[in-house]
Amino acid sequence: MTADGLEIRPAGTAPEQLAAYAQLLSKVFGAAPKFTAQSVAWRYRDNPAGAVVGADAWAGETLAAHYVTCPLWAHVDGQRVHGLLSMNTATHPDFQGKGLFTRLAQATYEQGRSGGYGFVIGVANGNSTPGFLRRLAFQHVGSLRAGILPRAPRRFTAAAVQYQADWSPALIGWRLANPATRYRVGHSGALTGVWAPTHLPMVRCAAFLETEDDLAPGRGRPLGPALFLGLEPRIDLASLGFVPLPERFRASPLNLIWRALGDGAPAHLHPDRAVINFLDFDPY
Repeated sequence: MTADGLEIRPAGTAPEQLAAYAQLLSKVFGAAPKFTAQSVAWRYRDNPAGAVVGADAWAGETLAAHYVTCPLWAHVDGQRVHGLLSMNTATHPDFQGKGLFTRLAQATYEQGRSGGYGFVIGVANGNSTPGFLRRLAFQHVGSLRAGILPRAPRRFTAAAVQYQADWSPALIGWRLANPATRYRVGHSGALTGVWAPTHLPMVRCAAFLETEDDLAPGRGRPLGPALFLGLEPRIDLASLGFVPLPERFRASPLNLIWRALGDGAPAHLHPDRAVINFLDFDPY
């Protein structure tokens, strides 16, 4: 029990914990498909890379604040490393202004370090980025590119890559089984494209992978332009007619952030050698 009467506990995936998380996330951010009990269980419990690592603050039976990271595998400097994706953070309105996020994040990263995870990576909006940088020692790797892509790439060009998520068949199958949305999958030359519905009418967000696996759910590539959101040094976006999204259509700038936890990960990432797309975090 802390001096303010709150108890800090590790996050978990017991049914009562998942129900409390879904309730708090919906209360703070509004009801949404990604915050249903089913979606929270899929993201927190069912991930083949591991159950979430995080921390909660409890005031008796009330969940006062919550922060989790989601395990992942990635190729970093040529090595396969187990890491964490910074995910949901929420504080009950009655407990805001107490610095709970920083306390929970520090507890989470200590769990991650003890558990053998090499790094934490995340995509932070304009409001949360300063806290990650100043209070939690993250690197601001760079801002994600966001814009309309009239044509899909058909292959990757040769480029040095320092960081790239490792989407094994089990992991990509889990990711595409997201109960909060429906994806389309189709081939684009030597690449496989995945498209997700977005907040923009008739526009889907696109990600491209090199894989020989026949990915479900299929349904083929959609017609029309796509939204590209991420960093991809192996694609010449300009040659595909990329048009940056006007600021009025962006909810907030999205910044890639990074923090090494162990000896298996570098202290810094190079923004022009990092690969990240919407599949690698959780916008859709």
